[in-house]
Amino acid sequence: MAITTKNFQLLGDNQLAWDLMIENYAPCCVTGMPAPFFEYALTSSWMDKRFTYLNRFWLDEGKPVGFVFYESPLTNVFFHLLPGYEFLAEEMIAYADSTMPGKPGEKELVFFPAQTALMEAAQKLGYAQAYAYDDMLLNFHKTVLNRPLPEGYHWVDPSDVDPVKLAICCWKGFNHEDKGPFENWDGEDPGTDWNPVKSYQGIVSSIMAPPPHSTYEYDVIIADATGEYVCYSGMWWVEENKLAYMEPLCTVPEHRGKGLAAAALTRHYQQMGALGAEYMTGGGDPFYRKIGYTEAIRWAHWKKQ
Repeated sequence: MAITTKNFQLLGDNQLAWDLMIENYAPCCVTGMPAPFFEYALTSSWMDKRFTYLNRFWLDEGKPVGFVFYESPLTNVFFHLLPGYEFLAEEMIAYADSTMPGKPGEKELVFFPAQTALMEAAQKLGYAQAYAYDDMLLNFHKTVLNRPLPEGYHWVDPSDVDPVKLAICCWKGFNHEDKGPFENWDGEDPGTDWNPVKSYQGIVSSIMAPPPHSTYEYDVIIADATGEYVCYSGMWWVEENKLAYMEPLCTVPEHRGKGLAAAALTRHYQQMGALGAEYMTGGGDPFYRKIGYTEAIRWAHWKKQ
């Protein structure tokens, strides 16, 4: 066994990370977040990519068997470690502690239930769980979604999407109108964390040059009677893991409470179920439990004491 390490290269190593996360996937993400989690962040405007060179692989004769990486915020550190390579856990935790972004006290190591070797190594360095929460999962074998599209709305063919309308929908849908209406910006980047310029540029670039493993043909877009987009739900279909990775989901505020998001997820349920999906991701909002999500991804954030 010849273990080597390799730091992440932004333009060349996405496939290494994807392959490792595909192989290491387990239901309810108990071994770590699924592959789209990292690729979606890398291709999004909201991720701080200045320190991606610090992400590190552990390789066995060139094959990735371990990975330390951040997503957002950059002080949250994640891990993937294949079974049989638990002996690398202490080295990976030591690297995360000493080298990954974050000052003492602000760095958080994020673990999932089956990452016991990593958690034991973190304890030795003085880390302990600070808090935990659940993101809900839909089990296709346990739940049936059957929420109709409300009257006065219609589906938009994802192959014929208008990127400007979609950018406006996401801007409003993620409650960024308090920073100013999308339509009034003059094209200058005002420097806020979220702004319509970045929203527009990010969506246009992802449509014109989509992430390598994106499956935009399964996105769900709902428009109102005037043709404006009012609800959007993205979908990454991971056939190898039979996983429908839903990200993101938003509804324009004035159209909330009408069942649009539930209808969008029902459409995903029908499409992805027909492809053989076993799980579909959701989020932590009580909405997911209300419509029938029954299982969860358990996130545990550890901090140094």
